[in-house]
Amino acid sequence: MAYRRFEGKEHAACYWRYRIAPSELLIQKVLDFLQKHRGGPFQLAVDVGCGSGQGTLLLSKHFASVVGTDVSPAQLEVALQQAKEPGITYRECAAEDLPFADSSADLVTAMTAFHWFDRPRFLQEAHRVLKPQGCLALLSYTIDMELSYPGCCEHTLNQVCKEFYAALQPYRSPHLGKSSIKLYKEAYDSLPYPNKDWQECFWDRRIMPLSSYMGLVQSFSSYQALLRKDPDEANRLSQDICERLMSVMKVTSAETEVTVAVKYFYLLACKPQET
Repeated sequence: MAYRRFEGKEHAACYWRYRIAPSELLIQKVLDFLQKHRGGPFQLAVDVGCGSGQGTLLLSKHFASVVGTDVSPAQLEVALQQAKEPGITYRECAAEDLPFADSSADLVTAMTAFHWFDRPRFLQEAHRVLKPQGCLALLSYTIDMELSYPGCCEHTLNQVCKEFYAALQPYRSPHLGKSSIKLYKEAYDSLPYPNKDWQECFWDRRIMPLSSYMGLVQSFSSYQALLRKDPDEANRLSQDICERLMSVMKVTSAETEVTVAVKYFYLLACKPQET
């Protein structure tokens, strides 16, 4: 079954403000795979579970038309406010029931969303929607991000981060298991496509204020579950972690920029040519 999360207006705004999108380098890996197996020009990309639309915006540079889909009206409302590029539209629908014709899309992708879907049904639906030799791209990242700051001991800094993640682990949805990577690898193994690629560790580094790193972790489902159960404890935890990180960095402002290393994993698969 599918699981619905992140649908409130406040959480949608948090997603737009803090959630990260894949880097251009990672998007290029998807495009290179698509170019190799299908060739251009690229017409239609469908970004399923698009949330507030960060990934949808990235795809718009490379496709004649990009449609972001999501079950959450609040998320789509935020996405529409940011959809300045031509060729982007949004549709409210379930990932397992996409409003597209058979064999109509060059690319079907889900960026940090596939783990919430009814996965077997979604894979069947993606197969239906993809053109022959069209590509499926499922990307996500783990919560165990790493920080670095000039002149600071990375081990000490990241020990604080690990304590943050460990405190949130009991609030992780049972639906996700111990690791989302396993869910994606199972999907990769189940796809009967001869041309497919699996990457379990792709580090993407970016610079952001420490406050944005904190907001990013707070946008995860485990933190949101703690926030719903005990708002005071959630706020105490995040304040304590932020203060300890600043102490290790020897800074007094949470707006100090840090380098955040994000561990992505992804699968790419090409639908076979129909005979």
